[in-house]
Amino acid sequence: MTTTSDKDYSATIKADVLSEALPYIRRFHGKTVVIKYGGNAMTEEALQRSFAHDVVLLKLVGLNPVVVHGGGPQINAALKRVGKEGVFIQGMRVTDAETMEVVEWVLGGQVQQDIVMMINEAGGKAVGLTGKDGCLIQTRKKLVEDEQNPGQWLDIGYVGDIERVEPAVVKALQDDQFIPVISSIGYGEDGMAYNINADLVAGKMAEVLGAEKLIMMTNTPGVLDKSGQLLQQLSAQTIDELFADGTISGGMLPKISSALDAARNGVNSVHIVDGRVPHCLLLEILTNRGVGTMISSH
Repeated sequence: MTTTSDKDYSATIKADVLSEALPYIRRFHGKTVVIKYGGNAMTEEALQRSFAHDVVLLKLVGLNPVVVHGGGPQINAALKRVGKEGVFIQGMRVTDAETMEVVEWVLGGQVQQDIVMMINEAGGKAVGLTGKDGCLIQTRKKLVEDEQNPGQWLDIGYVGDIERVEPAVVKALQDDQFIPVISSIGYGEDGMAYNINADLVAGKMAEVLGAEKLIMMTNTPGVLDKSGQLLQQLSAQTIDELFADGTISGGMLPKISSALDAARNGVNSVHIVDGRVPHCLLLEILTNRGVGTMISSH
C-alpha cells in the first residue's frame, strides 16, 4: 500500500531529476543532436515507445533532434520472404538490384513510416526523408578492398559512399519545429538509389549540421574490450590500437570509424550507447550518468 509519505518521496525524486536536467537543457538549448537509431531499441515495443518519448521530450525542451535509421533485421526478414539471403563483406551489405529494391521499400517505406508515426503518437511532428529528398545525400559507388588480395577491389553492388550532403531540407524542417527522420538511402549521378551504412549517414549528417552531439544506439553496453569490459572513453589513438589488434571488428568498424570522423570534424561529443536501456537518450543528454562509450578526437 502506498502512503502519502511514499508519494511525497517519489515526487521529491522526480523534482530532483528535473532539477538535475536544467543545466543540460540550458547548455544544449537550440543545439542539434543527431541520433542513429537501431538495434533492439528498434524491434522491442517498450523500447520503441521509450525512444519516441525521449525524442519528443528533447524537442520540447529546445533541442533539435535529427533521427537517422537503418533497418538491418527488417531488411533481412524481407529478403528471406523473397528467397534471398543477406551477404556482408567487412560489415557492408552486398546489394544487387533486387536487394536494393527491397532496401528502398523497407527503409524508405515501412521502417521510416513506423518511426514517424511513433514520434507523432508521442506528441511530436516527425517527417520522413531519404537521401533523394531535396538532393540530401549524393553518393558514389563504394568499392571494398579485397582482404585476401590487397590492391584489388570488390564491387558490392548498389552500395554508396557519401559524396556530398545538402542539408537545406533538414534545416527547413527544423526551423518549422519538425523532427527529421532520415533513411540511409542516397542517390548517384546515374540517378540510381544506393544503400549507405546508416552509421556513415549519421556521422556525416552530424558533421554537416554542426551537431553538438552524435549518439549511436546499439545492441551492446558500448565499446567492449577483449574481456567484455565497457570502455567508457576512447581517444583516436586508442581506437587505432583497437582496430589493429582486432578488438573492434565486423559491424562495429563502420560505427566507430564514423564516430571518430565526426569527432575529428567538429562534433563536440560522440557517444555509443546501449539502446536496450529504457530512456538511454535522456540519461545520456540530460543527466550526469553516461550509458555507453564516449569518443573524442584527441
